[in-house]
Amino acid sequence: MRSGLFRTKALIYDLYDTVRSSLQPLSPRNHSEKTKALLAVAVVSLLWGTTWLASKKGIEHMPALQLAGIRQLSGGIFYILFFTIKGYKWPSWSQLIRFTWMSVLMFVVSNGFSTWSVQFLPSGLGSVIGAISPIWIAIFSLFIFRDTKLNLITIVGLVIGFGGILIIFSDYLDAIFNSSFSKGIFLGLTATMTWAIGTLFTVKHAKDIDPYYSLGWQMFLSGVILTLIAYATGLHIPIREIKPVSWYAIGYLVLFGSIITFAAFIYALKRLPAAQASVYSYINPVVAVILGALLNNEKLNGYIAGGTLVTLLGVYLVNTGFKKSALRETEETTS
Repeated sequence: MRSGLFRTKALIYDLYDTVRSSLQPLSPRNHSEKTKALLAVAVVSLLWGTTWLASKKGIEHMPALQLAGIRQLSGGIFYILFFTIKGYKWPSWSQLIRFTWMSVLMFVVSNGFSTWSVQFLPSGLGSVIGAISPIWIAIFSLFIFRDTKLNLITIVGLVIGFGGILIIFSDYLDAIFNSSFSKGIFLGLTATMTWAIGTLFTVKHAKDIDPYYSLGWQMFLSGVILTLIAYATGLHIPIREIKPVSWYAIGYLVLFGSIITFAAFIYALKRLPAAQASVYSYINPVVAVILGALLNNEKLNGYIAGGTLVTLLGVYLVNTGFKKSALRETEETTS
C-alpha cells in the first residue's frame, strides 16, 4: 500500500508539472523553492476563495445541482484520463463501491448542498459557514465516534467559533425568518456536517485507499449522481439553454477551482510543513467575503467582518487543539 501511495503522489506531482509547464512564462525562475511554495499557497488561498462567487454567478442562470454535477463530472473525467494515460489501473468493484459512498458524503451532499446554499445566501456568508467543518469534526469525534478527548484549547475554539457565527447572524436577524434564507443556512450547515462525517468515516474505514487516487473517481461518480438527481427532480435546464455566464463559471470552477489550485496545493504541501500549507483554509473565507462585497454588492460591515475573523480564530484553535491531542496520544503510545 505504501508503494502505491508513493506512485500516486508521483502522478499528482506530474499533474502539477503539467499544469505548471503550461504557465511557465508566468513563473519567476529566480525564486527559491520555499518562495515558490509560499506563492503556491497564496494561489490556493486566493483561487479557492473565489470559487464561492463563481458558484454564485453560475447558479443565477441555472439550477445549482446541475452546475455542481457538470463541474464534478468535468473535473473527474480530467483526472481519470490523466491517471489512465499514466497507466494507472482502474479500480476494482470493491474500490468503486467505497469510492461511491465516499463521493456521496464528500461531494454529492457536501459540495452539492454548499453550491445550492449560495442560491439563497451571500457567497461570503456561505464560505464562512463552509469553514466551520473542523468544529463539527470535533463535536462528532467526541459524541458519535468517541475516539477523541477535548482539551481546553479545543473547547475554547468551539465556543469562539460558534460565537463568531452568532455575531454574523446577528446582522441577519430580519432575514433569518425568511424561508429562503433559512433554507440556505440549512443547506450550508448540512454540507459542513456531511463533510465532517465523511472525513471521519474516510479516516476510519478507508485507510487502505489512496486519497489522491480516489479523488478523480469521487469527483466523477459524484458528477454522475448529481446530474441524475438534477434530471430526476426536474432541477435542470436543457444544455442548449445554459447561458454563457454559467459556462464561464463552470469552466472557472473546473480549471481554477479544481485542477490548477489542487496542483498548486500539492506543490506547496511537498515543500512546506502541513500547517503552513494549510493556512489557505483561514484565508479563503476572507477572500470570499471581500469579493462578494466588491463584485456582487454583498453586505459587508463591522458585524460581518468581525464575526468572520472571530469564527476563523475559533476554527484555528480547534485545529490546534486537535493537533496537540494527536501529538499527546502518539507520545503516550510510543512511550
